[in-house]
Amino acid sequence: MKSIVNLLISVIVAVWVVAIAIISAQNAEPISLRFFAYQSIKIPFGLVLAFSAGVGLIGIAVLQPLWRLGNSPQDARLDEDAEFFVDDEDF
Repeated sequence: MKSIVNLLISVIVAVWVVAIAIISAQNAEPISLRFFAYQSIKIPFGLVLAFSAGVGLIGIAVLQPLWRLGNSPQDARLDEDAEFFVDDEDF
């Protein structure tokens, strides 16, 4: 099962890389980003897109272990106890 998940993740990342490459080749015109009063230098759109995708992938890779730390054993125990409660209105 784990190999299927790894294969699926690899395929998704590969599709994103190909899509970024195609968009980069078609949009080689330099653009300038603006954020509030700040403005960047003119860089190709494909480079901006590739950088944004890379930051997103790295950000998710860093945040994933932190989400797992939030699931404590006490939370799992509370979910198991919820199965044993019965609603008296149904009887």
